[in-house]
Amino acid sequence: MVLILDTTMLWNEYCIVRVCVEYRGRAVPMGWRVLRHKSSSISFEVYQPLLRRVSRLIPTGVEVRFLADRAFIDTHLLRYLTEELGWHYRIRGKNDLWVWCGGQPPRQLKQFHLGLGEAVLLQRVKITKTDPYGLISVALARDPISGELWYIISDETPTLQTFQEYSLRFDIEENFLDDKSNGFELERSQIRSSIALSRLCLVLSLATLYLTCQGQQVVACGFRRRVDCHWQRGNSYLRIGWEWVKGCLHQGWKCFHSLQLFGTPDPEPAIASRRQAQSQYQRELTVKSYCYAP
Repeated sequence: MVLILDTTMLWNEYCIVRVCVEYRGRAVPMGWRVLRHKSSSISFEVYQPLLRRVSRLIPTGVEVRFLADRAFIDTHLLRYLTEELGWHYRIRGKNDLWVWCGGQPPRQLKQFHLGLGEAVLLQRVKITKTDPYGLISVALARDPISGELWYIISDETPTLQTFQEYSLRFDIEENFLDDKSNGFELERSQIRSSIALSRLCLVLSLATLYLTCQGQQVVACGFRRRVDCHWQRGNSYLRIGWEWVKGCLHQGWKCFHSLQLFGTPDPEPAIASRRQAQSQYQRELTVKSYCYAP
C-alpha cells in the first residue's frame, strides 16, 4: 500500500493536511485535518496524530510505502515511520540538506555536481549537520530532459526504481485539483470554519471513493467509450465515474452497486498525451552507486 502525505491551502487562511492511498494514477483520501493556518508548512507535532490514526486503519501484515514532499523532511518523522509504524518511505530532500558519507566531512546535496542524465546512489549515510541521523539511503539524479535535480531519501537500498516509486507522490496533487477547480469547486463553498471544512472534506472523500469505484467498474465492463471518447483511456477513473453517474441520471443507465477498489494492476492506464507517455522511455541515466561503512 502506498500512502501519500501533503497539504493544500484554501484562501491563504486554512490548511488541509491529508493522507491518501495512491490508486491507479489518483489518490483516495484516507485521513485529513483542517487547520486555521497561514502556511502550508506544518510541524511534525501537528500531523503526527493524523499518521497515528491512519495507521490504525491499515490491516495487519500490509507493507506500507510512505511518500512526501521536501517540506516534510524531518528526522522526527523518519524515526516515527521506521521505529513506531514500521513503514518504508521515499521523501524528497532539500538541496541544502547535509549528508555524511562515511568518515568524509559533511556535504550539502547541492554540492554533488551532477551532469545531465547522471544518477548517484548513496547507501548507509547520515543526514543533518547537527545530531546526524542514519544509516539511510539517498538517491540523487539530474533529469536528462528537463535538467531538474532530484534528491530522494529512503530507508531501503536505492535503485533507479526509487525515483519511479517517489513519482507516485504527484497523484495527491491531482486529488487536490479534483477537489478544487477540476471537480468539486471546494473554494466556492466560502466556508470559514475549520470544523465545517473538515466535515465537507468527509463528503468529498466519500464522493471521490464512490466515483472512482464507479469509473473502474465502467472500464472493467467495457463501457468506457460511452463517457471517454479516447481510443486509449484519457480520463481518470474519478472523471469516468462522474460522467457515468450523470448518464445514469439523464440517460437511464444503471449505477454499479459494488464499492471496492481492485487490488490488481491497472488494466488500462490513462494516457493524457501520447507524446508525454513516449518521452518517459527516452530517459537514459548513468548510475554510480556507493556504500559506506558505518
